[in-house]
Amino acid sequence: MRIALAHKFYRLTGGAEVFYRETERVLRANGHETLMIATGEDADRGGADNLLLLDAPAYDTGGALSKVRALPSAIWDGRKKSAVKKALKDFDADLLHVFAINVHLSPSIVFAAKELGIPVVGTFNDYKHICPNYKLFHHGRICYDCKGYNFAAAIRNRCCKDNRVLSVASALEAYLHRKLDVYGQFDHFTFSSDFLAEMTGEFWEDRSFSWSKLLNPFDSRSFEAGETYEPFGLYFGRLIDEKGVDRLVEAARLVPDFRIKIVGDGPDMDRLKAIASAGHGNIEFLGPMWSPELDSILSKARFVVVPSIWHENFPYVINQSFALGRPVIGADRGGITELVSHGKRGLIFDPDQPEAIAACIRELAVDEDKARQMGRRAKAYSDDLFNDENFYTDLRRAYEAAGCDFS
Repeated sequence: MRIALAHKFYRLTGGAEVFYRETERVLRANGHETLMIATGEDADRGGADNLLLLDAPAYDTGGALSKVRALPSAIWDGRKKSAVKKALKDFDADLLHVFAINVHLSPSIVFAAKELGIPVVGTFNDYKHICPNYKLFHHGRICYDCKGYNFAAAIRNRCCKDNRVLSVASALEAYLHRKLDVYGQFDHFTFSSDFLAEMTGEFWEDRSFSWSKLLNPFDSRSFEAGETYEPFGLYFGRLIDEKGVDRLVEAARLVPDFRIKIVGDGPDMDRLKAIASAGHGNIEFLGPMWSPELDSILSKARFVVVPSIWHENFPYVINQSFALGRPVIGADRGGITELVSHGKRGLIFDPDQPEAIAACIRELAVDEDKARQMGRRAKAYSDDLFNDENFYTDLRRAYEAAGCDFS
């Protein structure tokens, strides 16, 4: 079977690109021919010979005038539609699997596939299909104001990077895509958490949709769990408001005799250091790290904290933590609860209550054996669920639901 896969970026910028690339890797490993479609420059190609690279619009850079000029192609790009249609036809694709395509590729490419009679599967791991700013979150709060297709709320709230122009553009994009029935062109959707599927159903009360669960492509068995559980907790990731790291720093001040290490960088770094400086010196900022340096610290941590205050769907940090046998103290948000399962592979807390975070930290800080048991359960769960065989089975199920015949 010949599968085309489209995503906004080819270069690695985060977990979304890992998902995209790993899906293609698993398909090739199972004998499928693949065509990758993305935006980028030749320098991003990295030797890939099955990659169609297209130019990305720049509506989120420059001044207001440049944003206005780039807006039409960011919402609907006829040139990309034509280029992708030709590529799909030349490739003789049996299916188009799209990931995050808004703005950079635009949903026009979905219509290219439908005009050729090619089924389309969409993997949605953020909230862009129901929320103009992708997150159901802005200015420090969870937000459902756009429910009922009330996308003008995005303009009132300035919810897209607190920028009026970007918020107007995103609202217009959402209204136009609804008018064109963009999401009615998809034959099947995949989500990596029940929570995201449930939220989609709440926002799309007027439509039915076919969906299945597709967990992160992640080979947990390739990682070896460490047996050391040193007396420190770890956060790693972006230092940005929706990640809730300020709540973790506040909580750490309530457990002064236990260390918390923070790995990462971002716009909140200075603010977080200022909050920590008023504490007891038990918070250590290590800056950004990548494997294998990060794995070395992660494999020794007593636990990992995921304090997100937005509805994070399926954080890769939990995959990484479980694969190395680390329990997770996670916020009661989005898909985090499903993965951690309170009392089994970690603990769940209300991220709006620093005292609740501190209580979880204290519980595993004083009980290494409990952390160790949770870590072992996390590793067993991860190895059993997150492997190429299971991922390919779920991928086939989604493609069959879209109308592909594997016989």
